[in-house]
Amino acid sequence: MRRPFQHLLTAALAAGLAAVAVPGQALASPTVTTPSKAQTTADHGNDRGREDRFKRVAYFIQWGVYGRNYHVKDVETSGAAAKLTHINYAFGNVDASLKCVSSDSWADWQRPVPAEQSVDGVADAEGQALNGNLNQLKKLKALHPGLKALISLGGWTGSKYFSDAVLTPESRRTLAASCVDLWLKGNLPGTPAGSGLGVFDGIDLDWEWPGSEGNTGNIVRPEDKKNFTLFVAELRRQLDAFSRKSILTAFLPAAAAKIDAGFEVPAVFRNLDFATIQGYDLHGTWDPMTGHNGNLFPDRKDPRPIKFSVDTTVRDFLKRGAPAGKLVIGVPAYGQGWTGVKSTGNGLWAQSAGPAPATWAAGTEDYKVLAAKPGKRYHDLLTGAMWSYDGNEFWSYDDPASLTQKAAYIRLKGLGGSMMWSIDGDDAKASLTTALYKILR
Repeated sequence: MRRPFQHLLTAALAAGLAAVAVPGQALASPTVTTPSKAQTTADHGNDRGREDRFKRVAYFIQWGVYGRNYHVKDVETSGAAAKLTHINYAFGNVDASLKCVSSDSWADWQRPVPAEQSVDGVADAEGQALNGNLNQLKKLKALHPGLKALISLGGWTGSKYFSDAVLTPESRRTLAASCVDLWLKGNLPGTPAGSGLGVFDGIDLDWEWPGSEGNTGNIVRPEDKKNFTLFVAELRRQLDAFSRKSILTAFLPAAAAKIDAGFEVPAVFRNLDFATIQGYDLHGTWDPMTGHNGNLFPDRKDPRPIKFSVDTTVRDFLKRGAPAGKLVIGVPAYGQGWTGVKSTGNGLWAQSAGPAPATWAAGTEDYKVLAAKPGKRYHDLLTGAMWSYDGNEFWSYDDPASLTQKAAYIRLKGLGGSMMWSIDGDDAKASLTTALYKILR
Protein backbone atom coordinates (compact mmCIF):
# COMPACT_ATOMS: atom_id res chain seq x y z
CA MET A 1 0.00 0.00 0.00
CA ARG A 2 1.46 3.36 -1.02
CA ARG A 3 1.84 6.01 1.62
CA PRO A 4 -0.45 9.10 1.48
CA PHE A 5 2.60 11.36 1.08
CA GLN A 6 3.63 9.53 -2.07
CA HIS A 7 0.06 9.77 -3.41
CA LEU A 8 0.06 13.53 -2.76
CA LEU A 9 3.43 14.10 -4.40
CA THR A 10 2.60 11.91 -7.41
CA ALA A 11 -0.70 13.73 -8.01
CA ALA A 12 0.95 17.13 -7.73
CA LEU A 13 3.74 16.20 -10.13
CA ALA A 14 1.40 14.57 -12.63
CA ALA A 15 -0.47 17.87 -12.76
CA GLY A 16 2.63 20.01 -13.14
CA LEU A 17 5.15 17.84 -14.99
CA ALA A 18 4.42 19.29 -18.42
CA ALA A 19 5.72 22.67 -17.26
CA VAL A 20 9.29 21.39 -17.29
CA ALA A 21 9.19 18.50 -19.76
CA VAL A 22 9.32 18.52 -23.54
CA PRO A 23 6.41 20.31 -25.20
CA GLY A 24 3.87 17.78 -26.43
CA GLN A 25 4.73 15.00 -23.99
CA ALA A 26 1.88 12.61 -23.28
CA LEU A 27 1.10 11.71 -19.66
CA ALA A 28 0.15 8.20 -18.69
CA SER A 29 -0.10 6.49 -15.33
CA PRO A 30 2.21 5.41 -13.85
CA THR A 31 4.79 5.80 -16.65
CA VAL A 32 5.33 8.80 -18.92
CA THR A 33 6.94 8.42 -22.35
CA THR A 34 8.51 11.56 -23.82
CA PRO A 35 10.33 12.42 -27.05
CA SER A 36 14.06 12.19 -27.46
CA LYS A 37 15.49 15.50 -26.26
CA ALA A 38 14.67 17.39 -23.07
CA GLN A 39 14.27 21.16 -23.34
CA THR A 40 13.66 23.79 -20.70
CA THR A 41 13.53 27.56 -20.56
CA ALA A 42 16.32 29.15 -18.57
CA ASP A 43 15.19 31.28 -15.63
CA HIS A 44 17.95 33.61 -14.49
CA GLY A 45 17.65 34.11 -10.75
CA ASN A 46 18.57 37.08 -8.63
CA ASP A 47 21.50 37.17 -6.25
CA ARG A 48 20.67 36.61 -2.62
CA GLY A 49 21.27 39.22 0.01
CA ARG A 50 19.74 36.95 2.66
CA GLU A 51 19.95 33.42 4.00
CA ASP A 52 18.08 31.12 1.63
CA ARG A 53 15.49 28.76 3.04
CA PHE A 54 16.82 25.90 0.93
CA LYS A 55 20.42 25.06 0.14
CA ARG A 56 21.19 24.60 -3.55
CA VAL A 57 24.66 23.06 -3.64
CA ALA A 58 26.70 21.99 -6.66
CA TYR A 59 30.10 20.35 -6.88
CA PHE A 60 32.68 21.89 -9.21
CA ILE A 61 35.36 19.39 -10.21
CA GLN A 62 38.93 20.64 -10.12
CA TRP A 63 40.04 18.52 -13.11
CA GLY A 64 37.21 19.76 -15.35
CA VAL A 65 39.46 22.52 -16.70
CA TYR A 66 41.45 19.91 -18.63
CA GLY A 67 39.76 17.49 -21.04
CA ARG A 68 36.25 18.56 -20.16
CA ASN A 69 37.12 22.21 -20.83
CA TYR A 70 34.69 23.29 -18.11
CA HIS A 71 35.69 26.38 -16.17
CA VAL A 72 34.40 28.47 -13.29
CA LYS A 73 33.36 30.99 -15.94
CA ASP A 74 30.88 28.43 -17.30
CA VAL A 75 29.06 28.41 -13.96
CA GLU A 76 28.44 32.12 -14.57
CA THR A 77 27.66 32.14 -18.28
CA SER A 78 25.17 29.27 -17.99
CA GLY A 79 23.19 31.20 -15.39
CA ALA A 80 23.83 28.57 -12.72
CA ALA A 81 25.82 30.79 -10.34
CA ALA A 82 22.84 33.03 -9.56
CA LYS A 83 20.76 29.96 -8.70
CA LEU A 84 23.19 28.30 -6.28
CA THR A 85 23.83 28.94 -2.61
CA HIS A 86 27.00 26.83 -2.28
CA ILE A 87 29.75 25.51 -4.55
CA ASN A 88 31.74 22.53 -3.25
CA TYR A 89 35.17 22.49 -4.87
CA ALA A 90 36.32 18.90 -5.37
CA PHE A 91 38.77 17.82 -4.15
CA GLY A 92 41.38 18.64 -1.57
CA ASN A 93 43.20 15.66 -0.14
CA VAL A 94 44.58 14.10 3.03
CA ASP A 95 47.88 12.49 2.11
CA ALA A 96 50.33 10.11 3.79
CA SER A 97 51.63 12.99 5.93
CA LEU A 98 48.11 12.97 7.49
CA LYS A 99 47.63 16.63 6.64
CA CYS A 100 45.47 18.58 4.22
CA VAL A 101 47.11 19.09 0.83
CA SER A 102 46.11 20.10 -2.67
CA SER A 103 45.67 17.21 -5.06
CA ASP A 104 46.43 19.50 -8.04
CA SER A 105 48.03 22.83 -7.15
CA TRP A 106 48.41 23.72 -10.85
CA ALA A 107 44.64 23.67 -11.39
CA ASP A 108 43.94 25.14 -7.94
CA TRP A 109 46.12 28.26 -7.80
CA GLN A 110 49.09 28.11 -10.23
CA ARG A 111 47.56 27.90 -13.74
CA PRO A 112 47.38 31.33 -15.40
CA VAL A 113 43.79 31.67 -16.62
CA PRO A 114 43.45 33.41 -19.99
CA ALA A 115 40.89 36.14 -20.56
CA GLU A 116 38.50 33.91 -22.52
CA GLN A 117 38.27 31.51 -19.56
CA SER A 118 38.07 34.17 -16.87
CA VAL A 119 34.87 35.02 -15.00
CA ASP A 120 35.35 38.75 -15.55
CA GLY A 121 37.14 38.52 -18.90
CA VAL A 122 40.46 39.61 -17.37
CA ALA A 123 43.45 37.29 -17.74
CA ASP A 124 45.65 36.41 -14.78
CA ALA A 125 48.61 38.77 -14.79
CA GLU A 126 52.17 37.48 -14.78
CA GLY A 127 53.47 37.23 -11.23
CA GLN A 128 50.18 37.60 -9.40
CA ALA A 129 49.94 35.54 -6.20
CA LEU A 130 46.68 33.72 -6.82
CA ASN A 131 45.77 32.17 -10.15
CA GLY A 132 43.82 29.11 -11.28
CA ASN A 133 40.40 27.94 -10.15
CA LEU A 134 40.68 29.53 -6.72
CA ASN A 135 41.11 33.02 -8.13
CA GLN A 136 38.16 32.39 -10.45
CA LEU A 137 36.00 31.26 -7.51
CA LYS A 138 36.93 34.49 -5.74
CA LYS A 139 35.84 36.49 -8.79
CA LEU A 140 32.59 34.52 -9.02
CA LYS A 141 31.80 35.21 -5.36
CA ALA A 142 32.40 38.91 -5.94
CA LEU A 143 29.66 38.85 -8.58
CA HIS A 144 27.33 36.88 -6.28
CA PRO A 145 27.82 38.00 -2.67
CA GLY A 146 25.42 35.37 -1.32
CA LEU A 147 27.31 32.47 -2.88
CA LYS A 148 29.50 30.38 -0.56
CA ALA A 149 32.44 28.19 -1.59
CA LEU A 150 33.57 25.11 0.35
CA ILE A 151 36.64 22.97 -0.15
CA SER A 152 35.60 19.32 -0.30
CA LEU A 153 38.12 16.90 1.19
CA GLY A 154 38.52 13.32 0.08
CA GLY A 155 36.21 11.75 -2.47
CA TRP A 156 36.15 8.18 -3.70
CA THR A 157 39.84 8.08 -4.65
CA GLY A 158 41.07 10.47 -1.94
CA SER A 159 39.89 8.84 1.29
CA LYS A 160 42.72 6.37 1.87
CA TYR A 161 44.40 8.09 4.84
CA PHE A 162 41.44 9.55 6.74
CA SER A 163 41.37 6.67 9.22
CA ASP A 164 45.03 7.22 10.18
CA ALA A 165 44.64 10.99 10.26
CA VAL A 166 41.81 10.98 12.82
CA LEU A 167 43.12 8.12 14.98
CA THR A 168 44.37 10.11 18.00
CA PRO A 169 43.56 13.46 19.63
CA GLU A 170 46.92 14.80 18.45
CA SER A 171 46.44 13.64 14.85
CA ARG A 172 42.92 15.10 14.77
CA ARG A 173 44.20 18.48 15.98
CA THR A 174 47.03 18.41 13.44
CA LEU A 175 44.76 17.49 10.54
CA ALA A 176 42.17 20.14 11.42
CA ALA A 177 44.86 22.81 11.82
CA SER A 178 46.40 21.96 8.45
CA CYS A 179 43.00 22.14 6.71
CA VAL A 180 42.15 25.52 8.22
CA ASP A 181 45.63 26.89 7.50
CA LEU A 182 45.73 25.77 3.86
CA TRP A 183 42.15 26.32 2.71
CA LEU A 184 40.61 28.94 5.03
CA LYS A 185 43.62 31.07 5.95
CA GLY A 186 44.84 30.61 2.39
CA ASN A 187 48.47 29.82 3.14
CA LEU A 188 49.12 28.13 -0.18
CA PRO A 189 52.59 26.64 -0.79
CA GLY A 190 54.75 28.76 -3.06
CA THR A 191 52.67 31.92 -2.59
CA PRO A 192 52.80 34.83 -0.13
CA ALA A 193 51.06 34.13 3.18
CA GLY A 194 47.30 34.46 2.97
CA SER A 195 47.13 34.50 -0.82
CA GLY A 196 44.09 32.25 -0.77
CA LEU A 197 42.29 34.02 2.08
CA GLY A 198 38.63 34.62 1.29
CA VAL A 199 38.23 31.95 -1.36
CA PHE A 200 36.61 29.33 0.87
CA ASP A 201 33.90 29.85 3.46
CA GLY A 202 34.17 26.39 4.96
CA ILE A 203 34.97 22.71 4.59
CA ASP A 204 33.01 19.76 3.22
CA LEU A 205 34.13 16.32 4.46
CA ASP A 206 33.84 13.62 1.83
CA TRP A 207 35.37 10.58 3.56
CA GLU A 208 34.10 7.53 1.66
CA TRP A 209 33.61 5.71 4.07
CA PRO A 210 34.37 5.63 7.81
CA GLY A 211 34.17 2.08 9.14
CA SER A 212 33.27 0.42 5.85
CA GLU A 213 34.65 -0.39 2.43
CA GLY A 214 35.21 2.33 -0.11
CA ASN A 215 37.86 2.50 -2.82
CA THR A 216 40.36 -0.35 -2.98
CA GLY A 217 43.28 0.30 -0.62
CA ASN A 218 41.44 2.57 1.83
CA ILE A 219 42.41 2.15 5.48
CA VAL A 220 39.33 1.11 7.48
CA ARG A 221 38.98 0.58 11.24
CA PRO A 222 35.97 -0.18 13.47
CA GLU A 223 36.88 2.88 15.56
CA ASP A 224 36.45 5.15 12.51
CA LYS A 225 32.86 5.73 13.60
CA LYS A 226 33.79 7.29 16.92
CA ASN A 227 36.85 9.03 15.50
CA PHE A 228 34.81 10.67 12.75
CA THR A 229 32.57 12.22 15.40
CA LEU A 230 35.60 13.43 17.35
CA PHE A 231 37.23 14.88 14.25
CA VAL A 232 34.08 16.74 13.22
CA ALA A 233 33.96 18.26 16.73
CA GLU A 234 37.64 19.26 16.57
CA LEU A 235 37.31 20.72 13.10
CA ARG A 236 34.22 22.63 14.18
CA ARG A 237 36.18 24.05 17.14
CA GLN A 238 39.07 25.21 14.97
CA LEU A 239 36.79 26.62 12.27
CA ASP A 240 34.91 28.64 14.89
CA ALA A 241 38.21 29.92 16.27
CA PHE A 242 39.05 31.16 12.78
CA SER A 243 35.59 32.61 12.09
CA ARG A 244 32.18 31.95 13.60
CA LYS A 245 30.79 32.22 10.08
CA SER A 246 32.75 29.18 8.87
CA ILE A 247 30.64 26.39 7.38
CA LEU A 248 31.14 22.67 8.02
CA THR A 249 29.32 20.01 6.01
CA ALA A 250 29.77 16.34 5.14
CA PHE A 251 28.76 13.93 2.38
CA LEU A 252 27.02 10.86 3.82
CA PRO A 253 26.16 7.46 2.27
CA ALA A 254 22.86 6.01 1.06
CA ALA A 255 23.13 2.47 2.43
CA ALA A 256 21.89 1.87 5.97
CA ALA A 257 24.76 -0.55 6.62
CA LYS A 258 27.32 2.17 5.82
CA ILE A 259 25.47 4.73 7.94
CA ASP A 260 25.54 2.40 10.94
CA ALA A 261 29.17 1.38 10.42
CA GLY A 262 30.54 4.89 10.24
CA PHE A 263 28.32 7.59 11.70
CA GLU A 264 27.03 8.52 15.15
CA VAL A 265 24.26 10.48 13.51
CA PRO A 266 22.95 12.82 16.28
CA ALA A 267 26.45 13.64 17.55
CA VAL A 268 27.80 14.35 14.06
CA PHE A 269 24.90 16.56 13.05
CA ARG A 270 25.32 18.73 16.14
CA ASN A 271 28.54 20.08 14.64
CA LEU A 272 27.49 20.20 10.97
CA ASP A 273 25.71 23.11 9.32
CA PHE A 274 24.14 20.51 7.03
CA ALA A 275 24.97 17.21 5.35
CA THR A 276 24.54 16.14 1.75
CA ILE A 277 23.35 12.57 1.34
CA GLN A 278 24.03 10.25 -1.56
CA GLY A 279 21.01 10.20 -3.86
CA TYR A 280 22.65 8.54 -6.86
CA ASP A 281 24.63 5.40 -7.76
CA LEU A 282 21.82 3.44 -6.11
CA HIS A 283 22.19 1.07 -9.07
CA GLY A 284 24.93 1.11 -11.67
CA THR A 285 26.94 -0.81 -14.19
CA TRP A 286 28.76 -2.84 -11.53
CA ASP A 287 25.55 -4.90 -11.79
CA PRO A 288 24.74 -6.59 -15.15
CA MET A 289 21.03 -5.82 -14.67
CA THR A 290 19.67 -2.36 -15.52
CA GLY A 291 18.21 -0.26 -12.74
CA HIS A 292 17.62 3.23 -11.36
CA ASN A 293 20.54 5.57 -10.74
CA GLY A 294 18.66 7.75 -8.24
CA ASN A 295 15.00 6.75 -7.84
CA LEU A 296 13.05 8.82 -5.34
CA PHE A 297 10.86 5.99 -4.00
CA PRO A 298 11.44 2.20 -3.90
CA ASP A 299 10.46 0.36 -7.06
CA ARG A 300 8.28 -2.63 -6.16
CA LYS A 301 9.43 -4.32 -9.39
CA ASP A 302 13.07 -4.21 -8.30
CA PRO A 303 14.08 -7.89 -8.06
CA ARG A 304 16.95 -7.21 -5.66
CA PRO A 305 16.50 -8.02 -1.96
CA ILE A 306 17.47 -4.47 -0.85
CA LYS A 307 15.38 -1.86 -2.64
CA PHE A 308 17.33 1.41 -2.51
CA SER A 309 15.70 4.81 -2.91
CA VAL A 310 16.26 8.42 -1.87
CA ASP A 311 13.21 8.29 0.39
CA THR A 312 14.50 5.15 2.11
CA THR A 313 17.80 6.89 2.85
CA VAL A 314 16.04 10.00 4.16
CA ARG A 315 13.93 7.83 6.47
CA ASP A 316 17.02 5.97 7.64
CA PHE A 317 18.73 9.22 8.64
CA LEU A 318 15.62 10.63 10.31
CA LYS A 319 15.17 7.41 12.32
CA ARG A 320 18.74 7.76 13.56
CA GLY A 321 18.25 11.31 14.77
CA ALA A 322 19.23 13.57 11.86
CA PRO A 323 17.35 16.89 11.77
CA ALA A 324 15.25 17.08 8.59
CA GLY A 325 16.32 20.66 7.91
CA LYS A 326 19.98 19.64 7.76
CA LEU A 327 19.48 16.87 5.17
CA VAL A 328 20.45 18.07 1.69
CA ILE A 329 19.58 15.54 -1.02
CA GLY A 330 22.14 14.64 -3.66
CA VAL A 331 20.99 14.53 -7.29
CA PRO A 332 23.01 13.46 -10.33
CA ALA A 333 23.88 15.50 -13.40
CA TYR A 334 24.91 12.24 -15.08
CA GLY A 335 23.47 8.85 -15.88
CA GLN A 336 24.31 5.18 -15.44
CA GLY A 337 24.13 3.25 -18.71
CA TRP A 338 24.12 -0.33 -19.97
CA THR A 339 24.48 -1.72 -23.50
CA GLY A 340 23.28 -4.93 -25.09
CA VAL A 341 19.97 -4.65 -23.26
CA LYS A 342 17.36 -6.89 -24.87
CA SER A 343 13.83 -6.32 -23.64
CA THR A 344 10.33 -6.52 -25.05
CA GLY A 345 9.35 -3.71 -22.66
CA ASN A 346 11.03 -0.49 -21.58
CA GLY A 347 14.42 -1.98 -20.74
CA LEU A 348 14.11 -1.70 -16.95
CA TRP A 349 15.35 -4.62 -14.80
CA ALA A 350 16.74 -6.37 -17.88
CA GLN A 351 20.07 -8.12 -18.35
CA SER A 352 22.82 -6.31 -20.24
CA ALA A 353 26.09 -7.07 -21.98
CA GLY A 354 27.92 -4.51 -19.83
CA PRO A 355 28.47 -0.74 -19.42
CA ALA A 356 27.39 1.46 -22.32
CA PRO A 357 30.11 3.38 -24.18
CA ALA A 358 30.46 6.98 -23.02
CA THR A 359 32.65 10.06 -23.38
CA TRP A 360 34.89 9.75 -20.31
CA ALA A 361 34.21 6.37 -18.72
CA ALA A 362 32.10 3.46 -19.87
CA GLY A 363 28.75 3.36 -18.12
CA THR A 364 28.55 7.01 -17.01
CA GLU A 365 27.60 10.01 -19.14
CA ASP A 366 26.73 13.67 -18.57
CA TYR A 367 23.13 14.85 -18.68
CA LYS A 368 23.98 17.31 -21.46
CA VAL A 369 25.00 14.39 -23.67
CA LEU A 370 22.18 12.06 -22.64
CA ALA A 371 19.55 14.71 -23.37
CA ALA A 372 20.45 14.51 -27.06
CA LYS A 373 20.63 10.71 -27.36
CA PRO A 374 18.01 8.85 -29.39
CA GLY A 375 15.44 6.60 -27.74
CA LYS A 376 12.24 6.88 -25.75
CA ARG A 377 12.16 8.66 -22.41
CA TYR A 378 10.19 7.16 -19.55
CA HIS A 379 9.06 8.96 -16.38
CA ASP A 380 7.72 6.74 -13.62
CA LEU A 381 6.01 9.10 -11.19
CA LEU A 382 5.44 6.41 -8.58
CA THR A 383 9.17 5.77 -8.19
CA GLY A 384 10.35 9.27 -9.12
CA ALA A 385 12.67 7.90 -11.77
CA MET A 386 13.34 8.43 -15.46
CA TRP A 387 15.31 6.54 -18.07
CA SER A 388 15.82 6.21 -21.81
CA TYR A 389 15.91 3.04 -23.90
CA ASP A 390 16.56 2.66 -27.62
CA GLY A 391 16.35 -1.13 -27.88
CA ASN A 392 20.02 -1.59 -27.05
CA GLU A 393 21.28 1.13 -24.66
CA PHE A 394 19.55 1.86 -21.36
CA TRP A 395 20.37 5.05 -19.46
CA SER A 396 19.06 5.97 -16.01
CA TYR A 397 19.45 9.66 -15.18
CA ASP A 398 17.58 12.77 -14.07
CA ASP A 399 16.12 15.44 -16.32
CA PRO A 400 14.35 18.70 -15.39
CA ALA A 401 11.04 16.87 -14.95
CA SER A 402 12.38 14.25 -12.53
CA LEU A 403 14.33 16.90 -10.62
CA THR A 404 11.15 18.93 -10.27
CA GLN A 405 9.61 15.91 -8.55
CA LYS A 406 12.62 15.55 -6.26
CA ALA A 407 12.59 19.27 -5.45
CA ALA A 408 8.88 19.06 -4.57
CA TYR A 409 9.68 16.11 -2.30
CA ILE A 410 12.43 18.11 -0.56
CA ARG A 411 10.08 21.02 -0.03
CA LEU A 412 7.12 18.95 1.20
CA LYS A 413 9.32 16.92 3.59
CA GLY A 414 10.89 20.05 5.09
CA LEU A 415 14.40 18.96 4.10
CA GLY A 416 17.41 21.24 3.73
CA GLY A 417 17.77 21.44 -0.03
CA SER A 418 19.54 19.83 -2.98
CA MET A 419 23.12 19.02 -3.98
CA MET A 420 24.24 18.25 -7.54
CA TRP A 421 27.16 16.09 -8.58
CA SER A 422 28.52 17.73 -10.62
CA ILE A 423 27.76 21.07 -12.26
CA ASP A 424 29.78 20.36 -15.43
CA GLY A 425 27.25 17.66 -16.37
CA ASP A 426 24.44 20.21 -16.69
CA ASP A 427 23.80 21.79 -20.08
CA ALA A 428 24.78 25.26 -21.31
CA LYS A 429 21.42 26.66 -20.13
CA ALA A 430 21.74 25.17 -16.62
CA SER A 431 18.48 23.27 -17.19
CA LEU A 432 18.92 20.95 -14.19
CA THR A 433 20.04 23.74 -11.87
CA THR A 434 17.08 25.84 -13.01
CA ALA A 435 14.55 23.05 -12.35
CA LEU A 436 15.74 22.79 -8.76
CA TYR A 437 15.88 26.56 -8.31
CA LYS A 438 12.28 27.05 -9.43
CA ILE A 439 11.03 24.92 -6.53
CA LEU A 440 13.72 25.40 -3.86
CA ARG A 441 13.85 29.15 -3.27
